[in-house]
Order: sequence, then C-alpha cells, then structure tokens
Amino acid sequence: MLPPSRYTTAQIKKLLPIVMTFLLLIFALLIVFEQMKIDNTQENYDDIGEDHVGTSTETPIRIDAFKASDKEKIELIKEDVRHIMETLGLDLTDDSLKGTPNRVAKMFVNEIFGGLNPRKKPKASTFDNKYKYGEMLVEKNITVYSTCEHHLLPIVGKAHIAYISNGSVVGLSKMNRIVDYFAKRPQVQERLTIQIVKELQAVLKTEDVACVIDAKHLCVNSRGIRDIESSTVTSEFGGQFKNKETKREFLDYIKLDTKF
Repeated sequence: MLPPSRYTTAQIKKLLPIVMTFLLLIFALLIVFEQMKIDNTQENYDDIGEDHVGTSTETPIRIDAFKASDKEKIELIKEDVRHIMETLGLDLTDDSLKGTPNRVAKMFVNEIFGGLNPRKKPKASTFDNKYKYGEMLVEKNITVYSTCEHHLLPIVGKAHIAYISNGSVVGLSKMNRIVDYFAKRPQVQERLTIQIVKELQAVLKTEDVACVIDAKHLCVNSRGIRDIESSTVTSEFGGQFKNKETKREFLDYIKLDTKF
C-alpha cells in the first residue's frame, strides 16, 4: 500500500497552479537558453565566414554528394536560382533573364564547381627522370580561378609550384590541371594550397613539393571592407623546401619577371 499523503485534496488543488506555473517557467527558460545557443552558434558561423577561416584541410563533402547525376543537379539548382531571383523581385519573363537560372546551374555543376566531382580529377602520369635532372623544377604564374566558400564570390590569382624529383617527373600541364581541379570548388585559399601540395606529393612520391598562391578575394575587394588593393598570400612547404636555403631559392625564382 502507498503511504498516506500529508496533503489533503483541497491543499493539492491549491498547490497545482503554483506547480504548473513553476514548470512552465522552467520550460520557458530552457527555450530561451536553447535559442541563445543557436544564436551564439550562428554568430560563430558568421564570424568564421567574415574572417575567412577554414575548418578542415579536406573539402567538406557529404557522403551522398554524387547520388544525383549532373543533369539532375542542374535541374534542382535551376529552380533554386529561379526562386532567388524571383525573391529579389526580378522579372524572369524578360528576355535577358529568362535563361539565367539554367545558365547559372550549368555553370555551377560543369564549370566553377566541377572540381567537386572526383571523376574529373586529372590523371597525372609520371615518367622516369632519365635525364637525371637534380634541381628543383618550378612552374610559376599558374592562373587560379576559384570561389570563396563563405560568400560564393571569386578568388582570382596566381599559383607557383616547385618540386625536387626523387626519380619521377610529371608533365608540366598536369601541374596546371591539378591546380585547376582543386580550385574548381568552394574553397579557402589555405586549404587549396595544402591540397595542391598533398596531391603532387602523392603523385611524385616525394615530400619535396612547395606551393605559393597570391590571390585577390572579391568577398574582400567588392563587399565588406571593399579593399580593392589587398591580396592574400599562402604557402605550403614540404620536405627539403622547409630548409631556409631551398625555400629562399624557390621564392627567388618566382620573383623572376618572365615576359615574351
């Protein structure tokens, strides 16, 4: 048997509104605290974006990223672009605008974000270094066209790459293609620099790879602070390029003013 209650029915009825009010207050406070956590998280995301901070050396891609075909993605993105334009108040019956959603969708999938698709990764064949070239090889002024992952605005600049062969060499154009592949995705410049170096290290089977990128970010140049003069320089040095003399030699090479 349950022990007898110390409160009468009348007393319990009087206490019920107080208890309910107390529970509702606790519930309301929990909601407020949860909203504060969400707001703080959103502020943190905004800060990361405004400060152009990367969160990983790998491009953050979902595991189901390639379940849909390119054609299906284009159709989905086309409708999303249409919705954005209509929300902004644009008249999509205008001859100049009616094809824009489809053009943007195809550009996203086939061009500026094409590097997200691993099937488009360039095959970088290597060859034996039969001529026994033992100095660093530098490929400089490689054009970089990428997209800031925080504001989806262009990153435009130049990449300079060098490696020291340990027995294998790679075709010069393949170095340009590797840069282009990793640039054609939403990017952070630091990550792009590291990805280029890691890929060439894997291809050439050597740690002796270096990359420097000097680029303008339109998310800085055209919005926010609107500083049209500034550019961002990032670097990654592996193996022998960590040595002061080797690093200095590489940096001196990329200063050369090559004109034809």
